Amino acid sequence: MALFFTQLLSGIQDGAVYASLAVALVLIFRTTGILNFAQGEMALYSTYIVWKLTTGGVPVWLAILISIVISFVGGAVIERVVIRPVERASPLVVVIVTIGMFLAINSLTQLQFGSGEHAMPSFYPQHTWRPGGVLVSSDTIALVGVLGVECLLLYFLLQHTKLGLAFRGVASNPESSRLLGVPVGRILMVGWGLAAAVGALAGALVVPTTTGLVPSSMQQILVFAFAAAALGGFDSVLGAVVAGLVVGVADALTTGYIHALHGIDLLVPFGLILLVLLFRPSGLFGSTRVERV
Repeated sequence: MALFFTQLLSGIQDGAVYASLAVALVLIFRTTGILNFAQGEMALYSTYIVWKLTTGGVPVWLAILISIVISFVGGAVIERVVIRPVERASPLVVVIVTIGMFLAINSLTQLQFGSGEHAMPSFYPQHTWRPGGVLVSSDTIALVGVLGVECLLLYFLLQHTKLGLAFRGVASNPESSRLLGVPVGRILMVGWGLAAAVGALAGALVVPTTTGLVPSSMQQILVFAFAAAALGGFDSVLGAVVAGLVVGVADALTTGYIHALHGIDLLVPFGLILLVLLFRPSGLFGSTRVERV
């Protein structure tokens, strides 16, 4: 029983990270209809910025804030320079562009920061408790707490501000929003910036809980985040959060009880993506669109 609860808490910890990156994917998809395959590498580059600032003596929490601001600006620039020219192209062209961004950002990261492993500091003290034999880590508390605050801020932004109303209007019907005077191009740019900022926070939180910062740190996490976004629905922030926790717990329980098969951890996200695409393509919380022919 202690093993079960230990794995459950470990899954919630990982799920909080998957949920954060899945929220970034959902934010971009809701406003632009684009699946950003480069979201993980954008978060990776932001995490390297945090590491570089901390090596220069900047406090970790301040380095994370600076990285979030830089990521917001960088995401807005990417939307304006890279995505805007192809936003009306076929979905295949957009997918190829985001995959090209994935490769380009990863190569730029290695060129600028090197390909070696770096120790990534954490902004909170590391503690471990064992009540009743159950392993409870400060990482779990911190990651779940940050995810909760992030969700509250996003809920307030999307539901109780004019910017959030504009986001929802553009996501629902960009042409009608444009006719009503909503600056659709500016809203799309802000959406990419916001998603990049959320991804930067996810990267800065998850890497200190792993073995170290390397150019491939965010790639497997992106796979789990895509699984969470697909399970919850690519147009639902709530779905991304709930599904991220579900994916994290399912993966932790699978790896905790099945040790013999190498690579069993990747079975969960790919299996969930396959099941969702087969039985509910819109996801558990996604809206189903009905079009009249």
